[in-house]
Amino acid sequence: MTELLPLELEVAQVIIDAVHLDDIRAEEIEPEAPLFDSGLGLDSIDALEIALAISRKYGFQLRSNDSNNTRIFSSLRALSQHIETNRV
Repeated sequence: MTELLPLELEVAQVIIDAVHLDDIRAEEIEPEAPLFDSGLGLDSIDALEIALAISRKYGFQLRSNDSNNTRIFSSLRALSQHIETNRV
């Protein structure tokens, strides 16, 4: 298992709390694994919940019409890097 960076661990906990993944711990999420489909199995409703939680915690909006969303939400690491770049 890959060691998570501090922000990745924090973002993993945000994801867990936002979509109520009660059967997994933050440190168990692989940083490069897909968040949707074969990875954590999240769906588009989960993405909205995660985006709302990120907006509240990090002070910027993830837009549903952003053409980069597939890349941004591709993995915990990609999402964490996007947050690092954009948080206020």
